[in-house]
Order: sequence, then structure tokens, then C-alpha cells
Amino acid sequence: MVAKAAGVSPSTVSRILNGTAGVADVKRQAVNSAIDRLGFIPNPVARGLAGGRTLSIGVVTQSLDSPFYGAALRGIEIEFQKVGYTPLFISGQWNQLEEARCLDLLRARRVDGIIILDGRVDDADVCSLARNLPVVITGRSLQAPNVASLHFSNFEGAEQATQYLIELGHRRIVFIAGDPAHQDALERQRGYRAALQARGVAIDEALVVPGNFSEESGLRAVEGLLSQGKKFSAIFAANDQMAFGAALALYRHALRIPDDVSLIGFDDLQPSVYAIPPLTTVHQPSHEMGTLAATAMLQLLHGETPVLSMPSPRLIVRESTAAPSR
Repeated sequence: MVAKAAGVSPSTVSRILNGTAGVADVKRQAVNSAIDRLGFIPNPVARGLAGGRTLSIGVVTQSLDSPFYGAALRGIEIEFQKVGYTPLFISGQWNQLEEARCLDLLRARRVDGIIILDGRVDDADVCSLARNLPVVITGRSLQAPNVASLHFSNFEGAEQATQYLIELGHRRIVFIAGDPAHQDALERQRGYRAALQARGVAIDEALVVPGNFSEESGLRAVEGLLSQGKKFSAIFAANDQMAFGAALALYRHALRIPDDVSLIGFDDLQPSVYAIPPLTTVHQPSHEMGTLAATAMLQLLHGETPVLSMPSPRLIVRESTAAPSR
């Protein structure tokens, strides 16, 4: 019907809709005008059956309401919109069994590929999944057929942050750790310890306190240290969200940032710019991670070998850090 109304062949309409070949502007305008008049909406299921693809990509994130993963999902969405692919987002909730259920569900929906943002799925399961469809995974380095991985140096970022505090003159530096089952959290703690050891600063295990990447856990960690009378002049939280919670605990105890306690986070979430005072943090490009993951997936779908890498971590110095006052 569109072809007849526009005075062109059905194959010309198909090429315009798929963007697979150049078409004269006059024909393109005629087809678009006919589509508008007829209210035609391409059927992605039919197009997928005709081309052997569903034009959908499964994306397993860990938390749909996370500000960090939200930026990555937006990067994925924007990149796929350019080429007519639809991402299907689903959350694994940092649970290996739940992630396995998500992967089974996506495969049942016949997605053309799967992107896994971090997660706890085993490398062996990723490789097994990749035997049937392309897989992109972030948060680890994995070399396998039909797999692209994107790794960010959490160790280096944490080392930079801790080194900066030491250079300012801090020696009693609290570290609020992330989820110990999360590789990113382990690497950030390793970077913190390595920086202290490299500069001859004794590690006080009482200042290494647990967290789970939430604001509440940052609040609880600092409240616990203050209730025990622990002395410290700086806090390095393993992500910005815990740093926000730590800041609230300091405020409730009339401790000023950075006059009394310096504070550093990790991730450089957008709210860190608007914190009071603005938060010094390690920049991790979550939106770019999503863009790179989508780009790698498209390359795999076209039979190409992705050659992509995450940018190196950068310390973003703002007003929440200063030399110790005493």
C-alpha cells in the first residue's frame, strides 16, 4: 500500500525503512509522505522473521533504579535507536540465580544478542551463552569467541584517590567498602590498601568498614565509627552513593566537609557536582560504558571483532577535600 501510494516499488520502501541503500530524496519524501497518510507502522516481528533477526538486544543490568546503571542504560538506548534495534532491559539484582533466570528469559524471547552489565554470572556460563549468540559483558576481562568485554581499572582509580588524600597530608583515612561479592568493590579496596602501603602509611583495619554501595550503608558506616570514638581526617567511600550517606552522618555530628573531614567518592555521578560541598570523586564514564557496550554488540552482529576499551580513571577534584586542619 505504501509503495502504491508513493509510486515506487515495495523494495524501494523496504530499503528506505531499513536504511540499507541510498535512495533519491524525491522517492524518500514520497514514501515518508505515504507512510504518514496511511499511518503505517513497521512490524518488527515480521521484519525480524524476514531477516532472521528480532532486532532486539537483551540487557541484563543489576539495578534498574541505580543512578550509575541508569546512565549506562541510556547510552545503550541512544546507540541502538540510531540503527533500529530495541533493547530489552531486565535486572539481575546482584543474584546469580536471578541473572540466570534473566538470561533464560531473554533467550526465550529470541533476542539477537545479550549485554551483561557487571553481574555475577560465571565466565564459563558467558562462554556457553556465546556459542549461540553474541555477548558483551562489562566489569571484567574475558577473551572468548563471540564475546566482547569492557574492563574499567577500579584498582587504579582507588589508588589515585587514596594517593591524593595522602599527598594532602591525611594519614587516618577511612575506607567504606562496597559489596564484598562484587569484583569492583574488591578492586577498589585493593587500590586503597596498595596506595597506603606504597607510601608507608600503616593500615588501621578499624578504619576499613563494610558497605553495600547504598547511601544508607555509608551513613551507617560513619555513624558507627563516630559512636566508637574513632579518629580520622578523611573518608574514601567506594562509590558516590555511600559518600552521600557519609556526608549526612558528618553533618548530623556537626563535622564540616572538608574543614574537619575530607571526603572522596567513586563514579562521578551527576549529583556529585551539586552536593554541598561538591564531591571530589573518581570519574567512571557510565554513559560511555553503555555506548561502548552497544557499539561492541553491533560490531559482533556484523561479524566484526570489537576493538574497544574503557577510558582510564580520572580523579575529579572538587571542594570536599583539603589538607587536614590538625
